This record gives sequence, C-alpha cells and structure tokens, in this order.
Amino acid sequence: MSTLIAPLKRWPARQPIGFLLLAALVWLLLYQALDPAAEALVAALPVARDSHLGGALQFFFYDTPKVLLLLTGVVFVMGMINSYFTPERTRALLAGRSEGVANVMAACLGIVTPFCSCSAVPMFIGFVQAGVPLGVTFSFLISAPMVNEVALTLLFGMFGWKVALLYLGLGLSVAIIAGWVIGRLKMEAYLEDWVRDMPRTSADFADQGMGLAERMQGGFAAVREIVGKVWPYILGGIALGALIHGYVPQDLMASFMGRDVWWSVPLAVIIGVPMYTNAAGVIPIVQALLAKGAALGTVLAFMMSVIALSLPEMIILRKVLKLRLIATFVSVVAAGILLVGYVFNAAL
Repeated sequence: MSTLIAPLKRWPARQPIGFLLLAALVWLLLYQALDPAAEALVAALPVARDSHLGGALQFFFYDTPKVLLLLTGVVFVMGMINSYFTPERTRALLAGRSEGVANVMAACLGIVTPFCSCSAVPMFIGFVQAGVPLGVTFSFLISAPMVNEVALTLLFGMFGWKVALLYLGLGLSVAIIAGWVIGRLKMEAYLEDWVRDMPRTSADFADQGMGLAERMQGGFAAVREIVGKVWPYILGGIALGALIHGYVPQDLMASFMGRDVWWSVPLAVIIGVPMYTNAAGVIPIVQALLAKGAALGTVLAFMMSVIALSLPEMIILRKVLKLRLIATFVSVVAAGILLVGYVFNAAL
C-alpha cells in the first residue's frame, strides 16, 4: 500500500498541471451529484419530503456538502493567489499612495488577501509602521473580512452571480467611502500612544519567486487553515438556516424583516453587531431568511454588520485605538450599511 501512496503524494509536485485538471474534474462531478444525493438521503429516512422536517433535512443535506465543496475549491485557488500578497507586499503597495486612489487599492486588496478581523491588530500596526494613512488602513480593514473569498463564494453558490456581484460592489463602496471619511477627519491623535510613537519601517519586499508546485502547497495550507477553522460555523449556520427554512412561517419573517417595515434595517444592524460568527456561518442563515420573505436590503445590512462590525473585532481594535476613534469607525461604517439596506429595499 505504501508503494502506491508515495507516488500519489509526490504527484502534485511532479505534475502540478495534471493534478489540477484532475482535481477540477472530480470537484465538478461531486458538485453535480449534490442535489440527487440529498433527495436520496431524505427519501431513505422515515420522513415525508413535504413535511417541515423533510424540508429542513433536505436543506441541510444539500447545503452542507455544497458549501464545503465551494469553500474548499475557492480557498485552494485563493491560497495560490495569496502567495503573491504577503503582508510585506501589501504594505508596500499601499504605502506612499495618495488618498482616494489608495482607498480604492486598499479595499480591492482586501478581497484577495488572507486577513480577517482576527488579524486586525498586527496588520494595523504594520500599516502604521509602513506609513500607510489611517483612512487607507481602515478601507483595508473593512474590506478584508467583509468582502473576502469565503463570502463571495458562498453568495455565488447560494444566490447566483448577480447577488454576489451586488455584495461585492456594496462592500467595496462601504470600505472605500468609510475609509476616505475617516481619513478626512484626521484622527491620528486617537491612536493609542504606543502605536502612534512606533518607529517607521521600510515597506520594501522581496519577491519569493515561487513555482506552481510551491503555490499549490500554499493552496493546500489555506484549505487546512481556513476550512479547518470555519467548518463548525458552517454546520451551525446551515443547521439554523435549515430550522428557519423548515419551521419559521414566511409571514412572521416578513413582518419584521420585510421592505415595508422602516425599522427593519436598523434592527438588523443592531442584532448583527454583537453576533460572533463569520461569512461561512451567517450566509446559510441569510439564505433561509430570504426564502422566508425577508427583504434583500435588510438581510444584506444584517450580514454586513455581522462581518464588518462584530463586537469581538471592536474589543481587539481597542488595543490600538482610543474609544473616540472606535466610535467614529463604527458610526461611519454603520451609516454606510444602513444606507445600503434602505436603498436596496426601495429599489428592489
């Protein structure tokens, strides 16, 4: 057996293109089999398919492997891409740019760089040391957790490319404008003293010159790191989404998250801020809420507040920001999220 396993382990390094093509084919075949497999599982159980429990189980059996497959495939590809965007390279790309242009660059870099809100403190310190303006830093810190490959992949898989593209545009707009506004307010004095007084460092970087096989190893490492961390959130989010899908009456959800209820958007933001989850956990819930009659703008506002304004992130940022700057950050981003919610509830 070991004589068969050893060549398989060496295959990605020796023939990376062939390995990638076969892996893509297997992924597509598995993805195509998801719906019939979920229906077969429900049919094998002593449960009526059109019952509340049958609907909830079909939702869970279909969405769980679907989300994990999508996440594994895209995280692997993004892990390869991320090998080009080390923290040093990211800081070098942003340092010395004029505001406005730098805000746009920072928000776009947030999509393709593997930093979440958990990385806020070390990335914030690194940006300050490299001379990146405060507003530009915030554009990056808003975009990186909110408009990342996990969120966009799950939105595409569950709602299609139009909703994913909509969320991409909204998230980038909030990150760019909020960062620019914070930069215009000139609030550097509200950094903690030890952060403001740090010596400046060079933003230079060295190209690693990695080959395809090495970048594939980066993809495998990203899958182990990201999927290994978020799969409990995925299961929890899909389980809750399945309960909403199977048991919550549509009229009830529409009554307090519908487009005709003016307070639904601020309520969604208030509910979302203290929640401790990420895109992988919240998007299955979003899917179930929309299916039950919740308005798209309200649900997007809820999702953005969960990802971009979580209470744990504020606690982490308190290590480097004074309370007034944190309050300004939350207020500006929340205002952008509220505007997004109201505009899309009115337009759609």
